[in-house]
Amino acid sequence: PMRKTSAWPLSQICVALIVYASLYPFDHWRDQDLAPWSFLTAPWPKYWLGFDVVSNVLGYAPLGFFLTLSAMRMGWRTRVVTLATLAAAALSLAMEGLQSYLPARVPSLPDFLLNTLGAWLGAGLASSLEHLGLLRRWSQFRERWFVRDAYMALVLMAIWPAALLFPVAVPLGLGQVWERVEDALTSAFEATPFEDWIPLRAFELEPLLPGAELLCVMLGLLVPCLLGFGVIRQAGQRFLYVLAVLGMALGVSALSATLSYGPVHAWTWLDLPVMLGMIFGCVVALLFLPLSARTAWTFLLLAVLVQQSVLNQSPESAYFAQTLQTWEQGRFIRFNGLVQWLGWLWPYAVLVLALVRLSRERSTQN
Repeated sequence: PMRKTSAWPLSQICVALIVYASLYPFDHWRDQDLAPWSFLTAPWPKYWLGFDVVSNVLGYAPLGFFLTLSAMRMGWRTRVVTLATLAAAALSLAMEGLQSYLPARVPSLPDFLLNTLGAWLGAGLASSLEHLGLLRRWSQFRERWFVRDAYMALVLMAIWPAALLFPVAVPLGLGQVWERVEDALTSAFEATPFEDWIPLRAFELEPLLPGAELLCVMLGLLVPCLLGFGVIRQAGQRFLYVLAVLGMALGVSALSATLSYGPVHAWTWLDLPVMLGMIFGCVVALLFLPLSARTAWTFLLLAVLVQQSVLNQSPESAYFAQTLQTWEQGRFIRFNGLVQWLGWLWPYAVLVLALVRLSRERSTQN
């Protein structure tokens, strides 16, 4: 049953993101000669930040929701809220205990209690929706709209808006990581026998021209559309999905700009190349409405490869790098821990899924 519901992989993604957000930045581990659970009896902090309270509750609410939904999809009907809350509380207890070994993190009993509260609220929401019959309606909606083995595509479709929250140099340009990977490898192997093994670029990265930026934005909108077309049954349903993708791209990108630069600059990213890229992306997506799922997967593979090839040949500007530093070292450190890896890795997960689907369809035909 776990393999037939999107809730189970989503719950595992929540666990992975919580572990990352809780233990970031993963360095300077030290033993303070204290028991990992000593925070349970430590004095409560004197100062509270509203951002910390909200992030601790909301950070665990999705985990409680998806754990409860997974259990109900497996046929469990009793004590699912309690079991999901206890599982999330155990994870929070472990994370708070491990934070005692990290100088950049401070474990506390309020954090643990807020995490548990968030998990309980999420689990209670899932149980309430089930009792109200709303989850049954979702199951019926899913059967009408999507093919049977769509659960991994649905997971990636659900993750895409969260991935857009991470600041990007080019709107909708997820996956621009090769410059960072190159710098990290150079630093890691410097002054080692493997230093000469690292290939060096013979040219400097140049900023994208307006036409290349337009292409990246167009493909950035087209990729989630084609991902949905690979599992959505009918052309009319695909059309509504394109409208939802466009609305999500505009709304979440504006929210990301607001968090990064302030409300005044919420729409400054929407310049002429970006607007044209979104328009062309919608037009191309509409051309794919009547085509087969196999065609959608094929062009999805091509679109991801082209976008990443163009996008990763451009550098990050100094101003943009400063923005990322604010996210990674400032007040958004925990929030960033939940989304930066999504923004980096989402296109490559889509690439892997497209390859798997195409190879599976090819083996079926043979």
